[in-house]
Amino acid sequence: MAISASNRDSAAYPMQSLFVPFPFVCFTLALATDIAFWQSGNVMWQNFSAWLLFAGLVFGALAIIAGLMDLMRPRTRPLRPTLLSALLYLIILGLAFANNLIHAGDGWTAVVPYGLMLSAVTFILCLVAATVSGRKYARLAWRI
Repeated sequence: MAISASNRDSAAYPMQSLFVPFPFVCFTLALATDIAFWQSGNVMWQNFSAWLLFAGLVFGALAIIAGLMDLMRPRTRPLRPTLLSALLYLIILGLAFANNLIHAGDGWTAVVPYGLMLSAVTFILCLVAATVSGRKYARLAWRI
């Protein structure tokens, strides 16, 4: 089956887009569980936060690998993230890694105050990155 010129030149869906939302969700839920720990003092919430941060980092690493693979695919060039989006994403993962190290501690000081602050900053940067990325995708003309 021959591929028409319009389909051949259209943008392919980037693989990284499959993995990028998972870290954002995990880091948002980590902030929620940090707030729950701060309010209740129940260690269960600290454990949830640590596991959510770890899961977000794993999916973030998968998104980076998929993004590097997308760099080699010429049909994904129109959908590549901007430099600002890529830098924000790397900063988010770096903050989440530092936050995960803080959450590895025991007791109250593993979350309050530094873990909670890092979770809040990570969440805000996730919102900024989603806004920056969303503007680019909103300007694209999609073909079916």
